[in-house]
Amino acid sequence: MLGIHSELADQFEDLSSQRDAGTLGMWVFLSTEIMFFGVVFAAYTIFRIFHAEGFAEGSKLLELPLGAINTAVLLTSSLTMALAVHSGQTGKKTLTALFLLITMLLGLTFLGIKFTEYAHKFEEHLYPGSGFHFAGTHAADIRLFLWIYFTLTALHALHMSIGIGMLAILIVKTLQGKYSEGYYSPLEFGGLYWHFIDIVWIFLFPLLYLIVK
Repeated sequence: MLGIHSELADQFEDLSSQRDAGTLGMWVFLSTEIMFFGVVFAAYTIFRIFHAEGFAEGSKLLELPLGAINTAVLLTSSLTMALAVHSGQTGKKTLTALFLLITMLLGLTFLGIKFTEYAHKFEEHLYPGSGFHFAGTHAADIRLFLWIYFTLTALHALHMSIGIGMLAILIVKTLQGKYSEGYYSPLEFGGLYWHFIDIVWIFLFPLLYLIVK
């Protein structure tokens, strides 16, 4: 019990009230993130309405197979993250660390595929900079689409990088025996953040890769 109570902050009477406060704080944080991405998605929607044909042409320039693979990778990572939280709740330290590690590796795989796609776009001069080149029609609209694409996916990649760092910390603390059946709140909060990242991509994938006129 000493190990459990050592995690109790001075301002709380027990671990239950500390967990409730932490859960509320996490949802408030995620709400701000949702509002942030909501503004970006709203900007995307406005630009798409006024540049529909160019956005549809720009979407065809993206690598759909890589986007689909990354979607499968993230869906799998959501499963392993959920299994990590469940293992932590039942006091299975080794399984918890294992599932967290798998989740982290899947996140790194996602980033590796995304940066590979970025590299292809730079090789083809399909990026929103001075080196942009597109010989077909709607070049200006396609350049705008690429601005949106790189902005949205880079923001998502940044959040994923933060999530991977979070997973590394959770793995270390798990192996140190910081979590048990009585105290596993950080695992739950980490799971909420990771699932949020996955949900954002579930919206990004069809919005960017599956545009039709």
